[in-house]
Amino acid sequence: MRRVLVVEDSASTRALVKAIVEDESLTEALGEACECVEASSGFDAMRLLPRGPYALIISDINMADINGLELIAFIRKSDHHRATPLVIISTQTTKRDVERALVLGANAFVPKPFSPETLRKALVNQLAHVG
Repeated sequence: MRRVLVVEDSASTRALVKAIVEDESLTEALGEACECVEASSGFDAMRLLPRGPYALIISDINMADINGLELIAFIRKSDHHRATPLVIISTQTTKRDVERALVLGANAFVPKPFSPETLRKALVNQLAHVG
């Protein structure tokens, strides 16, 4: 079972992402089930990172304490999580916002609002490369 860390301050969006991560269609596409570990803030994610490893990290950008961009920078400097695929989900979708996230080390960017299918495709894309 692959563990996926979801970092999102909105409980409803976190629940939607969890449902997509743990959905049967994703399991079928990957040939393996995924378990969702939830973080309600960037600070919460920092607390949960040592409990990894994670096959994938999904993060929002706009969060009150440690934002998603700061989290990407921290993860990419970490010996333990440097190579973990990272998908950003955000309402901040200007070309500059997307470029910043990708330059910092995000592997994919999914704009909010998103359809379950759009996020599922991004997850399959990233998880297909992870053993």
